[in-house]
Amino acid sequence: MPGAEANPSPYAVVEAVLREEFAGVHSTTTVTRCVEAAHYGALEVTGYAHPSLVERIARKHLHVLALVASERG
Repeated sequence: MPGAEANPSPYAVVEAVLREEFAGVHSTTTVTRCVEAAHYGALEVTGYAHPSLVERIARKHLHVLALVASERG
């Protein structure tokens, strides 16, 4: 298929959902970094990083970052 990625990330949907959810709060770069951190954290702790687990972890990271940013005002 022309133009299609050879190996799309299994977390592409997770990133898209979180980018939309946190639009105006976090940059797309921050969302991507949180998803990557969640992926590696899940692998380290459980040995597997199912997309739903990665999404939950990344969402918590993004909420915490938003809270810290709001407290700094």
